[in-house]
Amino acid sequence: MIEKHIILEDIDLLTFYGVNNVHLQMIKALYPKLRIVARGNIIKVMGDEEEMCAFEENIDQMQKHCAKYNSINEETIINIVRGNHPGNHPVEAAAICYSVTGKAIIPRSDNQRLLVEAYDQNDMIFSIGPAGSGKTYISIALAVRALKNKEVRRIILSRPAVEAGEKLGFLPGDMKDKIDPYLQPLYDALQDMIPAQKLNEYMEQNIIQIAPLAFMRGRTLNEAVVILDEAQNTTAQQIKMFLTRMGQNTKMIITGDLTQIDLPHAVKSGLRDACEVLHGVKGISFIEMNEKDIVRHKLVTRIVNAYNKHDEEKRKEYIKATDEHINTTT
Repeated sequence: MIEKHIILEDIDLLTFYGVNNVHLQMIKALYPKLRIVARGNIIKVMGDEEEMCAFEENIDQMQKHCAKYNSINEETIINIVRGNHPGNHPVEAAAICYSVTGKAIIPRSDNQRLLVEAYDQNDMIFSIGPAGSGKTYISIALAVRALKNKEVRRIILSRPAVEAGEKLGFLPGDMKDKIDPYLQPLYDALQDMIPAQKLNEYMEQNIIQIAPLAFMRGRTLNEAVVILDEAQNTTAQQIKMFLTRMGQNTKMIITGDLTQIDLPHAVKSGLRDACEVLHGVKGISFIEMNEKDIVRHKLVTRIVNAYNKHDEEKRKEYIKATDEHINTTT
């Protein structure tokens, strides 16, 4: 009789063991010749050496399945033990990563697919487009994939803390409480893709960091995927500071919507400035999304189109009024 300790890594233990340890009890029943004891992320196994080898191999397969899909069930456990490994489904081939419910997160438009391709081919990507076009969500999915595949050691997400009508100082609580509402969309996306317990662990260990743009100053960001969201609300100086934080083996994704700038009227958007200055620089890709990429409720597309039409009419009225004013003064 031999004894081995198997360490479970990169998975949510509640998901792996199941509610009330139902998955663990099934695994024990499938290996009656082994004595299996689980304590946290360590499984202690005692028994026959040949049976032990098969157990180790299958537990490794279960662990990989759980890490990839964020889920595992009784049918999958039985199939792995029996050696029935299903082939890749077409949806799986296109999947960036998987949600906490096991649903494949895939590009849902041509421009979203271009964003995925641009990430694979460039170290810095600007993704610009309207609300709901998937800029942030796809970017965070790419970052989660890189972390799970051990291509990087951490994910860093940032946003400028610029008020969209509200005043930061009037919000209750300390600085973290005041800033967190601005970062909530980033938390929402992460919670879709990483089980809560594992996400808390990553954040406690600073493997995933979410911080306002001002906290980036003075840092060199190595071995990371770094995402700057809502970049249209940066100034030229701020976005230059952010872009020059880039370190070794780092990828940067900058997202924004140039139709939703909350800066004072006289201040030029740093995102607009960066697009003008960096256009054509090797290693930097620009992906422009539009209304066809919107994957939220169908009303979002109609709302965006209505505002675009309204803005265009206002622009024409302004041009017409300007021309009339010039004609009357000459």
